[in-house]
This record gives sequence, C-alpha cells and structure tokens, in this order.
Amino acid sequence: MRKEEFYFDSADGVTRIRGIKYIPEKEIVGILQIAHGMVEFIDRYEAFATFLCDNGFLVIGNDHLGHGGSVKSKEDWGYFAKKDGYKVVLKDMLKVLEDTKKEHPDKKYYLLGHSMGSFLARLFVIEYGDKLDGAIIMGTGQQNNATLVAGKCLIKIISIFKGERYRSRFINNMALGSYNKKFEPSQTHCDWLTKDSNVVDWYYHEPRCHFIFTLNGYYNLFSLIQQIIKPKNILKMPKDLPILIVSGEDDPVGSFGKDPATVYELFKKAGMKNVDCKLYPSDRHEILNEVDKDDVYKDLLNWLSK
Repeated sequence: MRKEEFYFDSADGVTRIRGIKYIPEKEIVGILQIAHGMVEFIDRYEAFATFLCDNGFLVIGNDHLGHGGSVKSKEDWGYFAKKDGYKVVLKDMLKVLEDTKKEHPDKKYYLLGHSMGSFLARLFVIEYGDKLDGAIIMGTGQQNNATLVAGKCLIKIISIFKGERYRSRFINNMALGSYNKKFEPSQTHCDWLTKDSNVVDWYYHEPRCHFIFTLNGYYNLFSLIQQIIKPKNILKMPKDLPILIVSGEDDPVGSFGKDPATVYELFKKAGMKNVDCKLYPSDRHEILNEVDKDDVYKDLLNWLSK
C-alpha cells in the first residue's frame, strides 16, 4: 500500500482541505471514499483502509472543514463556514470524488459515511447519488424536526451574545450528554464509542478528538440533519443505488438500533430497491473500532465486492 497526503482549496474560499489517499500495490478493483464523523479526522480509518487496500480497493477521504488538518489553527476546530457550512463540506466531498474519478474513470465508486459523516453521506446520495455505485451509511441517527428547530433557535439566541465561534457546554451536553449514560460507571466520557478500552483511551487523549463544536458547527449539523429527514429529499435518491446501513445495537447515536431500522424503512418506503440493514449485537458507536472489527471489515468487503 502507498499512502499519499494531498491538499485542495475548500469551497469556502479561504481554507486548505487536507486529504489522504491509500493506494493498493495490486490492480484497483474499486474506490471507497470515506466521510469521517464529528470531532475526529480521516487518519482514524487507516486500519480499515489498509485492509481494503490489501484487497484491491483504493481508499480516499479528507478531513472535513473544521476538523483535523483542514483548519488554519486549532481555534477553527468545530467551525464550518460563515454561510451554509454543511453545503461547503458537501462540495468538498464532491471535489474529492470528481478529482478521483478523473484519475480512475473506469472504476466503481463507493461512499462510506460514519456518524456525522453518515448524515453527509445521506445528503450526498440525495444530491449526487447518480455519481455513486453504492453507499454505506454507518452509525447514523434520526432526529425529529421539532427538536432540530428548537436547537437552532437556542443556538441563534446564544450566538447573539457570545458569537458563532463560542463553544457552549450547554449545547454540547444537549446534543451528546446522554450518550455515556448506559455505560456508567465508565472510565471516560467517551466509553460509548467502543468496548475497546485502548481505542477509548487513545481518543480521550488525542487533541484532534477533544474539542467542543462551535455554535456555528452545531447550527450547521442540525441544518444538515433537517435536510436528510425531509420526505421530499429522500425521494430524490436514485432508486437502484445499493445502500448498506450498518450500526452497533448499543450505539446511542442510533437510539440503540432503533434509528438505523427507521432509516431502512424510510428508504424502502421511498422506493429504494437495493437497501440492506445490519446491526451488530453489543457493539457501540464505532463498529470499525470495536472488538469484533475483523468481522465488520469482512462484511463490508463482501458487500463492496458484490
């Protein structure tokens, strides 16, 4: 495997986006683009990318705006853009796809989105699904519009007094504060991620995974989710596009298996002809970092290979 780091100008017009490409030594059988989750960065998927490379897949992804190396400084972590930040992040993902397809026009192209990346992937399928050969929706959730509207209103009020770059512990607790409750007593506030204590410990001490989203970041996240839950938008997805929904049964982001099942039913109701859903018993949020990750890796490879 060969690993290449690359950079390009974000659609926000001011930021350089950092990306990584994992290239197999053997013939490329397909391409997988990864959209990472909230408060992390693309390097965390290197083990999975290496596994796929060993099986002939080119894997590519970027640090989203406000994450990892796609910032001017650490003060930008958790901040998207002044206007329509989630749309900017989506355009950056599209830029990666278009540039990669120019280099490999004859290869099948898949998208995997985890957590916040799953929301981005769902919107990507709505907007640009005709450019994909399949999509994996991992660790997703399903919020109701009333809650999202209330959250955005509260953010607007706080922003008037504190500014859009303010990091509100109240909003953060409102969004994420309940995730660890089922797993208490716990060693850290992020035990909900995985049963693998080594991964949790590494995550807990990694600065790039240890910041609070800005009000701007949360506002854009809630706006993004509003778009993907609209029935009229779900109907825009290409009906023949293969989609795999995967999650841990103990994932609080997905209401412990309920939300992925709901998304599956919504997709089927919208006329999606090739959608599957698989839940992993006792697995938490990050199934690619779980104790049974080898099984998850194999399942995803089998689905991509089909």
